[in-house]
Formats: sequence, structure tokens, C-alpha cells
Amino acid sequence: MLYDCVGGASAEPALRAMAWEGRYLVLGFASGEIPRIPLNLVLLKGCSIIGVFWTSFVEREPEQHRANTAQLLEWCKEGKIVPHIHGTYPLAETAKALMEIEGRKVTGKVIINPQA
Repeated sequence: MLYDCVGGASAEPALRAMAWEGRYLVLGFASGEIPRIPLNLVLLKGCSIIGVFWTSFVEREPEQHRANTAQLLEWCKEGKIVPHIHGTYPLAETAKALMEIEGRKVTGKVIINPQA
């Protein structure tokens, strides 16, 4: 399964790397460019391309959204899902944390702790 929120020039190579019967999830176009996908690749890979419009899903399927959220929280509680935390910063260092995010220096979640 491939989650693509970048699009642009990376889309076609990503699709070419897809395994047989893979799923290509389109989440957005952070590159600013909406790619043109050669549909013969979808045929050759026997894969699916699926658009994921989260806001629309939440509006159209609120009960399913609640169930999904409850399941994710349960998995977190059980330790089955553990988010990668890049770093925790005291409130006084919020500007530093934001600069690291802007500078693309983080690899995971950034937490601001107002009590630290």
C-alpha cells in the first residue's frame, strides 16, 4: 500500500514500484503538481488507485469515523500503535520547535509541553 500526499514527479515512479494488486492511496499534492498517471501501469500492476478525501469521509460517514477513531485509540492504549516522537519542547521553546518543522528537520511528531 502506498500513501501519496506529494504527487508530482514522484507519483509515476512510486506506481511503477507498486507490487501486484497493490493499493495507491492519493491523499494530496504537496509538490503543487497534480500528476498524470499512465493507466496502462494500473492494468499491468493489477492495482487500485483510491482517492482519500478525509474531510468528506468524516462528513459523509460520521459513525464509521467514530468507530475508526475508537479503534485507533484502543490500539494506542494497547501499545499496538506507537507514534514516533521527534522531540518534546517546553512552551518557551515553541518558536524553536516551529523553526525545526519549517526547516524540515523533524522526523515525527513535535510536542509542546506547557508544564515543562
